[in-house]
Amino acid sequence: MKTLRPQFVQAALGIAVVVSLAAWLPCAQARVTKIVIDDTQPLNSSGQTIPYQQISGRAFGELDPTDPRNAIIQDIDLGKDADGKVRYVASFVLTKPVDMAQASGFLWHDVPNRGSPITIVVAERNLGDVGLASAWQGDNSGIDASNGTTVRATMLVGGRHWVSVPVAKNGDGTAVTGLVFGRIVNRSGTGAQPLIVQTNPVPYMPLSLDTSKATLVSRDHETMEGVVTGETPIASSDWKFCGGGTFALPLPLTKLPVQICLNGGFNSAKLYQVVYTARDPYLLGVGFAAWRDVGTFFKNAAEDDSHTANPIAGKIKWSIARGVSQAGNYLRGSLHLGFNEDEAGRQVHDGMWPIIAGRRIAVNFRWGQPDGVLELYQAGSEGPQWWHKFPDHLRGLPPNGILERCEASNTCPKVIEHFGSAEVWALKLTPEWVGTDPKNDIPLPKNVRRYYIPSTTHGGGGGGFNSSLPGVGLPTVGANCPGNNYGTGILPVNPVPHTQTVNALRLHFRNWVMNDTLPPDSRYPTMGGPKNERFLVDANQAAMGFPAIPVAAAAAISPGWRTTLPEAGFINPVLDYDWGPDFNPSDASGVPTNVPPPIKQVIRMLVPRVDADGNELGGVPVVLRDAPLGTYLGWNVTAGGTRPFHQGQICDYVGGMIPFAKTKADRKVTGDPRLSLEERYGTHDGYVAAVAKAAANAVAQGFLLQADADALIADAQASKVLQ
Repeated sequence: MKTLRPQFVQAALGIAVVVSLAAWLPCAQARVTKIVIDDTQPLNSSGQTIPYQQISGRAFGELDPTDPRNAIIQDIDLGKDADGKVRYVASFVLTKPVDMAQASGFLWHDVPNRGSPITIVVAERNLGDVGLASAWQGDNSGIDASNGTTVRATMLVGGRHWVSVPVAKNGDGTAVTGLVFGRIVNRSGTGAQPLIVQTNPVPYMPLSLDTSKATLVSRDHETMEGVVTGETPIASSDWKFCGGGTFALPLPLTKLPVQICLNGGFNSAKLYQVVYTARDPYLLGVGFAAWRDVGTFFKNAAEDDSHTANPIAGKIKWSIARGVSQAGNYLRGSLHLGFNEDEAGRQVHDGMWPIIAGRRIAVNFRWGQPDGVLELYQAGSEGPQWWHKFPDHLRGLPPNGILERCEASNTCPKVIEHFGSAEVWALKLTPEWVGTDPKNDIPLPKNVRRYYIPSTTHGGGGGGFNSSLPGVGLPTVGANCPGNNYGTGILPVNPVPHTQTVNALRLHFRNWVMNDTLPPDSRYPTMGGPKNERFLVDANQAAMGFPAIPVAAAAAISPGWRTTLPEAGFINPVLDYDWGPDFNPSDASGVPTNVPPPIKQVIRMLVPRVDADGNELGGVPVVLRDAPLGTYLGWNVTAGGTRPFHQGQICDYVGGMIPFAKTKADRKVTGDPRLSLEERYGTHDGYVAAVAKAAANAVAQGFLLQADADALIADAQASKVLQ
């Protein structure tokens, strides 16, 4: 499948200086006022039955800061043009039938994940659906260190979406300043090292290059709960802000990323943390409004103010907003702040699908960093992560919920959310289900369906059956941990897929929105499960019922494995930070002044119970989990080696796998309590029969399409399981 990388011939002219947009005539209502089509290309893939094209361009919009729907945007009054409006430019890509007479009337509005290109899949094109991807992340750019102006010379640098948002300025035109921090981990050598959050640079330049006005420390160790040992201040004379090079020969800092040159170089066994005064914060919350306005324009408008026609005008009746991981967190944050209502008071999207996303993204505060994944001191778990209005006694916050604003304006969409085990273990999911003081399950509203895909890694694995077999398809090396140079997992990556479940959910959601046909009931682990079974328990081996898989069994496929499940300090917990008196934790807005923030308390985390094999209970049926070839984990253990700082901790958000022995004799040698493949299935045909049974069960419950079931059975037949 081809995803276009548009050529934007007018990009530099159209976006280099957002202030020039102030010359436009003011409109009666803030909205997208102009679209520019930069590129149109055919898009045809194998199996596609309807000719499609991609239209790429830019949307220019303006906001009224006094509108209550916009006033919630942090610092919006500090980003106004001379006429009192706030303006933005956002990239977009439309994926549509060439002949709109073949369109279904259904729009998928996708949120780019860290600016990555995205388009609707062949199955959606064959239904005649329209895809729209548009930008929201205002830090996907750079800053010119010489004068503090934003620099965006091209539209999709490296194929990435971006939105141009204003930089906050004081009323007298001077720079807005404040404290920010950056971290360097698992790096060594004498060369400069960049300040990175996940994959993006820390997006704020220092006000001064005088290191005596900043602090740099090294740390020997940090626990998952934030306990720090071996913190050592580094003298200001021993480091420099730089743009590369070395301490002796630094390059000037003129653009992002901000880099640090250290006298004597970096030690890979230590973490380095710098706190400095930055300038020119982006109005990142404008990204919420830009994404909202582009969505409502293409759904509802006939043309822009210059009479450029909307290419899909009058053809869209229904729409679902969709985002994966960071992009799904964006959707939850957007809905919480009221951005599913446009400035005409209309509901923007009929459905919302946050995928593998269990928190609200925290970008609508000064100095936000949207690229974070909840490593230590990163915002993102503040305030309500749950849908219904529910108390937060432990943190002392008023009752609140993600749906509170859209319920007040009658603009709440139908919602489907689905997750896997990695979101529980590494991405702080379960307070969404039970709150911060876990005593009860939080009820789900009627407009929300929740599905848990058990024993899976973030986004699911590659699927297949040979992928679980040592010496056949199971990797012989550990998984790479995601994140900023985090490390490598001891175990190979978990192959249990999400793909087939998502295929079924896609059709259920579409039918729910278009025809009001209810999808399957929610299915996820709860504190009070069926027949009062407790499927959600404390995160330790005894409460989970996790089997005592011996070191020898795991070491046979992963040298260096030390233990099965660490008893304490392994799960990534929600940390209750004190960001200072100017920060509103309920909305995650305001100005953080405690940098980095003190930790007030550690929130108790719950996880799913497991069966005798160590595979999770309480989720939707999945064939590879229900006809298992091993223990499938939503977690992995970080190895040491050249990136030792997180050794022994959870491998960020990647899952792992420990395969079953082939024979009873094999497992007896290692003392493995789990039944072998032969004991379970007997023969290859016995395994195929188990796959067929699991597939039939998933189809009957609505979580697997028959075509996918047939393909899985054929794959099992062709596999080398017990061959």
